[in-house]
Amino acid sequence: MSKDNYDDLARDIIDHVGGEENVAGLRHCVTRLRFNLTDENKADTDYLKNRDGIVTVMKSAGQYQVVIGEQVGEVYEAIVNQTNIGGDASASEPSVGGNENDDRNILDKFIDFISGVFQPFLMALAATGMIKGLVALLGTVGVDPESGLYQVLNFAGDGFFQFLPVMVAITAARKLKMNEFTALAIAVAFLHPEINELMSGDVMYTLFSGTAFESPIYSTFIGIPIIMPPNGYYQAIIPILVSVWLGSVVERWVKNIIPGVVRSFLTPFFTVMIVFVISLIAIGPVANWASTLVGQFFLVVQGFSPLLFGALLAVAWQLLVIFGLHWGIVPIMFILLAEQGYETIGPVMVSSTFGVLGVVIALLIKSKAKKVRDIALPGSISLIFGVSEPTIYGLMLPMKRSFLYALIGNAVGGAYIGVMNVVGYRAGGLGVFSIFNTINPNGNLDMNFWNVIIGFALCTIVGFVLQMMFPVPSLDSDGNEGQTESNKKDNDKGLVSNEELQESAKEDIIASPMQGELVPMTEVNDEVFSSEALGKGVAIKPEIGEVRAPANGVISTLFPTGHAVGMTTDEGTEILIHIGLDTVELEGKYYEIFVEQEQHVNAGDVLVKFDKAGVESENYDTITPIVITNSGDFKAIEVTEDTQTTPGDYLLTAIK
Repeated sequence: MSKDNYDDLARDIIDHVGGEENVAGLRHCVTRLRFNLTDENKADTDYLKNRDGIVTVMKSAGQYQVVIGEQVGEVYEAIVNQTNIGGDASASEPSVGGNENDDRNILDKFIDFISGVFQPFLMALAATGMIKGLVALLGTVGVDPESGLYQVLNFAGDGFFQFLPVMVAITAARKLKMNEFTALAIAVAFLHPEINELMSGDVMYTLFSGTAFESPIYSTFIGIPIIMPPNGYYQAIIPILVSVWLGSVVERWVKNIIPGVVRSFLTPFFTVMIVFVISLIAIGPVANWASTLVGQFFLVVQGFSPLLFGALLAVAWQLLVIFGLHWGIVPIMFILLAEQGYETIGPVMVSSTFGVLGVVIALLIKSKAKKVRDIALPGSISLIFGVSEPTIYGLMLPMKRSFLYALIGNAVGGAYIGVMNVVGYRAGGLGVFSIFNTINPNGNLDMNFWNVIIGFALCTIVGFVLQMMFPVPSLDSDGNEGQTESNKKDNDKGLVSNEELQESAKEDIIASPMQGELVPMTEVNDEVFSSEALGKGVAIKPEIGEVRAPANGVISTLFPTGHAVGMTTDEGTEILIHIGLDTVELEGKYYEIFVEQEQHVNAGDVLVKFDKAGVESENYDTITPIVITNSGDFKAIEVTEDTQTTPGDYLLTAIK
């Protein structure tokens, strides 16, 4: 099935389960899409079970299950790409605070939330990170920063990072069940091109004068001072996340009090106005003061112990980047560089990338999970160039143990750089290119240069060795990858629980190939079938002379007379459909074949048509046994309790 066909099938399924608004949750396992529907009565079950690409439909354990077969992952992916269903909003991934049965601690919930926010655009983040690395390389080899080549590539790589608040607002809104465009309206207000002009003109007065939080006030909002961070809100993460969370709360509150006739436009009106004002006046400044406090803290530690300063800053830097608190340190670095011609923050800061790099290289060697490798490969390239965000959000946060190994590596290398008093003489490239910042202004490669290389190497080696020594954590849980690899596909999103996944992997669901009355196999008037010598199953007294494929699979047996068809499903179940008793004697009369031997068919495809009245006029019984001929390979064959069936109805399950 082509991608377009998967997209068409996905749209059709969503339309006929009652639309996107009727889906409270979606997960998938080995063969089935498992919907939690708000109202199952809105689902068009008859249409779905007869739709090409769908084996059958089942209702079980409070779930509305659409059986697809081995292509279920592709169909699920198509649904996620086209809708807000599944993925981050799936039933297997409850939103923050949205599941009363979620017994995880606050830290785990927060990490899950942050990871979920970045997951949808992780590959784009990694790709643009690689472009930023390429730009850094061009600058290192002497390409003029004012040249068109440099600037165009810089725009391509840096634009995503500059407008990261926009991406974060969209995905956070999805996680928090907030209108995405309302969230966007709040986020882009922070990025308005003229917002920094609020910090221009004459100073009206100064708050907290003489302290680390000194804030000159240039403008007010109805008398309330407006405090802006020096760098504005480009690349800001925490203010946007908190604002979107507040927006989701306000939006729900406004919806409850606004009359329905004006709710569609007054809800975003009040939400954006209330939330942006609160965020600009309170949330933004608090985040800015927090980063300032962090910067002052590290200055104090550096004066107390260079070794402790190096270890702490190298460990904390990646965490500070996550919270957007690193901006309190960066200005100090530039001030020191301007005042004394060198600074000690940059070398330690950059070393924090290399502990992560060591762990990621080990993951590329050890991990068997496609999803891990898909993130680790471009992530390692970005890390070499000093861009860590894709790897931190995509791997380190979900794989907490691996992150710990990286931080230990950073602590060792950072402590060495700190105690050796390595300094940077200039601001320039990140990652490996930052090494050139430590070259003495005279051009001499003294120990300052070699010590930073040793420090970076220590970070990388320690992180690498630790990850190689210990099991690879699962990307989706605290368990080890080796404990879960055989039970689930690591590259799938929205998987069901381990228990449900194992159960599903053992089941092959077979749909009805015909319309008619169901009869137990033991009541078939043929000793071979009734004794179940050929295998277990069920029989159908047909009402219409048409046989359809009961599953996805290959036609393994096809009698020229058309009276019997055998197929092997994609899951390995061997099915024999014997149309009538002793009908081989008709030598094909009344039968028309629509398939060929070894042809792959999808559930619902027409296999054989026959003239029911004609067969019966020759005094042959048209009862049709559906037999699982390799029943011995299964622990049980479960048959539906229904007495009537139509093509596409659930018929039986072969359980391994």
